[in-house]
Amino acid sequence: MGANLFWVFAVLAAIGLMLIAFGGKKEPGAKDWPASVQWGYLMLVIGGFGVLSEKMSFSAVMLVFVVITGVVWFANRFVLARKRLAEGRESGHFVDYAVGFFPVILVVFLLRSFLVEPFQIPSSSMRPGLVVGDFILVNKFTYGIRVPVLNNVAVPVHQVERGDVAVFNYPPEPRVNYIKRVIGLAGDTVSYRDKKLTVNGKPVPQLADGSYDYLEQGLAMVHNEQYQETLGARTYRVLDIPEARPVSVERVANFPYRENCDYDESGFSCKVPAGHYFMMGDNRDNSLDGRYWGFVDDRLMVGKAFMVWMNFGDFSRVGKTIQ
Repeated sequence: MGANLFWVFAVLAAIGLMLIAFGGKKEPGAKDWPASVQWGYLMLVIGGFGVLSEKMSFSAVMLVFVVITGVVWFANRFVLARKRLAEGRESGHFVDYAVGFFPVILVVFLLRSFLVEPFQIPSSSMRPGLVVGDFILVNKFTYGIRVPVLNNVAVPVHQVERGDVAVFNYPPEPRVNYIKRVIGLAGDTVSYRDKKLTVNGKPVPQLADGSYDYLEQGLAMVHNEQYQETLGARTYRVLDIPEARPVSVERVANFPYRENCDYDESGFSCKVPAGHYFMMGDNRDNSLDGRYWGFVDDRLMVGKAFMVWMNFGDFSRVGKTIQ
């Protein structure tokens, strides 16, 4: 989140607090609080969520809201409600809205943590399979039922496989989600030299499949050669600009386990450390991926992408499975 957006959310939260503080009282016999108080809580929730998202992941922020509203819900259910009944008075707006928000926030948190989570594709790094504007669904339990926020596997389900399209927390900035294809598992040696991908010394099969042109950010038409690639049980298409370098060595960061990799002008070779994966984008010459920032720890894995559920610019993409 940019600094300007952070301050927008901070101001929104501050305005919400003011509306709550000076929004007035509930009229006798009225069912709802004044509109100013209702808008105040809405602005406080949105603003608070945005401010916290500057430093925390979406799941962590959701957990904070679940804990706060959950504590109030339980306190109201087992202590406060009885006390108010004995004293003959009504609950305050904070209790009312916390109790009302809790079930909704809890359901959303559980769905996103353990079942399915939606994401939007922001860049062209996974073309041609995924395009800018695709809204995708990610299976959260394929790689095991994980402890929320900590993301350690509590109940194993399936292992990550070569060729999977996976969403994960970006290693240099874990609160940001990335999507790439799993190329190497722990112990694998991945090489990409002279535009040829090999895993453990075996070339990954490629077949020429024509060309693919797309408009990048509405500014420039990009021409690519297209290939059909098979890795593990998956066959998918990748893009290649023949004149582009296999890796821009000057952009490679000093990432953990950097000593496992060897770079030169022809490309690179990396041995994947234990508990990690090596990821690459299908749009090989337009992807900021493991070539530049290293390996993905298993604790950063979010889930396996499986379907496009919406693209407002191209409804024909709705329902497409992700290969």
